Amino acid sequence: MNKLILMGRLTRDPEVRYGGANNNAIARFSIAVDRRFKRDGQPTADFFNCTAFGKLGEFVEKYLRKGTKIVLDGEIQNDNYQNKEGQMVYGFQVIANNIEFAESKAAAQQNGSYAGADLGTPQQAPTTDAGDGFMNIPDGIEEELPFN
Repeated sequence: MNKLILMGRLTRDPEVRYGGANNNAIARFSIAVDRRFKRDGQPTADFFNCTAFGKLGEFVEKYLRKGTKIVLDGEIQNDNYQNKEGQMVYGFQVIANNIEFAESKAAAQQNGSYAGADLGTPQQAPTTDAGDGFMNIPDGIEEELPFN
């Protein structure tokens, strides 16, 4: 089984391109994940290169920016290659299967990482935890709810 869960902040804005047979989104970004135990002289965070494809890549492009705190569910893939000198270079990348926001819209705005704050028109963000155990419901969604 190959499964991992990471929680951290994007270290830069995602790079998104479209390609493949169906012209799918390919979003590349990196996240900084704080280490659980910190030792003197050691780094306090680890940095992971991540890739999201298709609809998830479009979600990354629309909603995620540098500083956004996310929870990522994914898997690790080898990213090994042979360089120009003929030496093997070993690495890995994280392939995202699911991404969720790890902080409220208000907290993200305070950090300056909420996508709707720096786009020309306000964006409706997915629902996030209001901190009291309930989910926030975006304005204007009442018409779409199956109960009123």
